[in-house]
Amino acid sequence: MRKRNIIISLSFLLVFSGAYAGNEDRAGEAGASELLINPWTRSSGWGGANTASIKGIEAMNHNVAGLSFIRNTELIASNTRWLGGTGINIFSFGLAQKLGESGGVLGLTFTSMDFGELEVTTVGQPDGGFGTFDPGYLNIGLAYSKRFSNSISGGLVVRIVSERTADLNASGVAIDAGVNYTTGENDAFKFGITLRNVGPPMKYSGNGLSFRSDIPNSDKTLTVSNRSSDFELPSLVNIGASYDFYLTDVSETADEEIYADHRLTVSGTFTSNSFTRDQLRFGAEYAFQEMFMARMGYVFEDEALDEDLSRTTTVGPTFGATIEVPLGKSNSTLGIDYSYRVTRTFDGSNAIGLRLTF
Repeated sequence: MRKRNIIISLSFLLVFSGAYAGNEDRAGEAGASELLINPWTRSSGWGGANTASIKGIEAMNHNVAGLSFIRNTELIASNTRWLGGTGINIFSFGLAQKLGESGGVLGLTFTSMDFGELEVTTVGQPDGGFGTFDPGYLNIGLAYSKRFSNSISGGLVVRIVSERTADLNASGVAIDAGVNYTTGENDAFKFGITLRNVGPPMKYSGNGLSFRSDIPNSDKTLTVSNRSSDFELPSLVNIGASYDFYLTDVSETADEEIYADHRLTVSGTFTSNSFTRDQLRFGAEYAFQEMFMARMGYVFEDEALDEDLSRTTTVGPTFGATIEVPLGKSNSTLGIDYSYRVTRTFDGSNAIGLRLTF
């Protein structure tokens, strides 16, 4: 029965992922590209390679099946200086709660992308002088994840997507689904697959699509409204695997988690993007007593180092570290996280975060 459930779950995701698969010739045809940005600190230090091993609220951005591993309550906040030198900041907050003895976990996240104040310009006045405006993106995610057995977990995320400028706005809905399978001695081997950013097309509307025009041979004017084209969401599929190497004796915690003084986890993920090139992500994390963690990753895609042919700037090495300390005798912990992502054109992306579990 357990193997049958695995096959059904994986087949479900693979069938739907095939329907949304694309190729690099479609690059630039999708919108809502902020859905491709990882706003969280720990997983960004891996370069997003930990699709199979990710746990907690951050799993809502990679493989929601990992949300089911929360033991009770988790709070998380992160601030990212995106693409250093651009002035773009991303603030994220998340809350998750285990629902009684059912084993299910409910998660809620808010992600806001701030571009700062920009000068208002027009075709006739490209230098501005009309004041400023403050565009922004906001994503709100609601997720449910559950461990169906000791080996299988799965979940679903529904995300509200909102984009706005001074006189334009667009909104839509994106859905993620993911499954995770754990096996081997001490549950060392993990496999995960997730389908992300599936939803109906989005479309801009607002006064920014209208302009005033003079009527020929008349002293009157009229308002002309332009139509906005629909744009697709940047759907993708992540397929990942990881393996835990326990370098010292293994024990089991009160929460039935495997524990060792020294742990090394290696992980890899293949990302199939519908609207740009596919990517390979590799990462590793070393943990000392689960109180200090250091991690690194690498994001690779074809022709990534070619300034003229590359399709993205967010490729290359990533680094991160965590200090997590217990709070009293209640099994509560406080974690402080940092990550840095090398970028090809800008001055890198820095993120700092806090994580509280109890």
